[in-house]
Amino acid sequence: MQEKIMYLSDLKFNIETWRRELRFHFTEMDTFQEKLEEVVQYKQDPIALKKLEVFQNRIMIEKDAISKLLHRCRNKMVAINNADIGETIDGRLSNEQRPLREDMRTYIKLHYDLKEEMMDFFREVL
Repeated sequence: MQEKIMYLSDLKFNIETWRRELRFHFTEMDTFQEKLEEVVQYKQDPIALKKLEVFQNRIMIEKDAISKLLHRCRNKMVAINNADIGETIDGRLSNEQRPLREDMRTYIKLHYDLKEEMMDFFREVL
C-alpha cells in the first residue's frame, strides 16, 4: 500500500509541476502581449506591424492551448485522486498519463520556439 501511495504521489507531483509551468507561461504570454502593444506605438513599418499581428494571433492560440492542457491536467488529477488505493500497481495511470506527457513536451518546445522568435523580433524593432 505504501508503494501505491508513493506511485500516486509521483504522478501528482508531475501534474502539479506541469500546472505551475502552464500558469507561468499563461502569465508570460500576457507580458509579451503588453510588450507588443508597446511596440505598435513606436513602429509604423508595415512589415513589422504584420509580424506583430502574427505574434498576437500566436499568443491567442498559445493561451488556448494552455487552457486545454490545464483542463487535461485537472482531469488527470481527479483520476489520480479517485484511484483505488487497494488496486495493484500495473502502470495503468502512468500509461494513461503518457499522452499528456508527450503533449506537454511538444507544447514546451513550441512555447520556447515562440518565445525566441518574439525576443528576436523585439531586438529587431526596439
